[in-house]
Amino acid sequence: MDGNILNKKFDECPDILYHKMPKGWVCREIIETGPFITGALIISPEGLEYKWRSRFHRKHHNLLDSGTVSTWFAPGAIAWWIGVFFAIGSIFFALGSAPPYINWAGPHLDAMTYFLGSIFFTTAAFLQYIETVNVRRVPKSMNIVDEIKIFTWEPRRIDWVASVVQFIGTLFFNFSTFFAVNMLLTVQQINHQVWVPDIYGSICFLVASSLVWIEVGHGLVSFNWKNISWQIAILNLIGSVAFGISAIYAFTLPSTGEPVNFAIQNWGTFVGGVCFFIAAVLLLPERTMEQT
Repeated sequence: MDGNILNKKFDECPDILYHKMPKGWVCREIIETGPFITGALIISPEGLEYKWRSRFHRKHHNLLDSGTVSTWFAPGAIAWWIGVFFAIGSIFFALGSAPPYINWAGPHLDAMTYFLGSIFFTTAAFLQYIETVNVRRVPKSMNIVDEIKIFTWEPRRIDWVASVVQFIGTLFFNFSTFFAVNMLLTVQQINHQVWVPDIYGSICFLVASSLVWIEVGHGLVSFNWKNISWQIAILNLIGSVAFGISAIYAFTLPSTGEPVNFAIQNWGTFVGGVCFFIAAVLLLPERTMEQT
């Protein structure tokens, strides 16, 4: 099911594209998926066509990008830091779920590994939100300076909603992994303080990754394997599903004091961590790729 393509001429481009569009510029085509606009074709007064895509615009026209063309080392670009921090957090989660590491580290150090990973996830998710709210809102051709923002309210933007939901999800993982460090919790406390926020965090990740999938593919169903953004979206979606499966099987049974299935719990986390790691690494070349 693809997004709804509206092929009519709009007098003004919706605010979702730019807050300050030059006079004479119009939208000839708008791609809508549900309540969100994910793409548009913008026409300048001279008749030049500009293909606007939500994700590409955010990644390539951002106020917090120094313009460094380097793919693998660009500390002046917020997108680079997002990729680095998500990658580090993913490594911690994958490591914490690997049986050899669990046996070597022991329960307490293993729990600390997850908690440290969640901190990197939260940092990356917050930077992702900051990146989203600081997308360029004025075309470069206009002699107007955009202002750096910290907080905005833009529920009509699919990327804004996705970034907020994912950030909330990382906070749930912070709570879950923090309480898991305490080795003296009762079964009831484990389920209430560790499992419940883990479930909520997994749901948030699944919702956020689904929104990104829709943003990139402009619909519920798409296939564009050669596109890096599409690869990132599908990997994050698979990783979120894996995290969700892991969370379900992590419920501690009062009768045994053990998770429903310890092996599935760990495998789900490991697969999710690996998927998130690959997706995070791909964020680096995505920042410097050309629009397709």
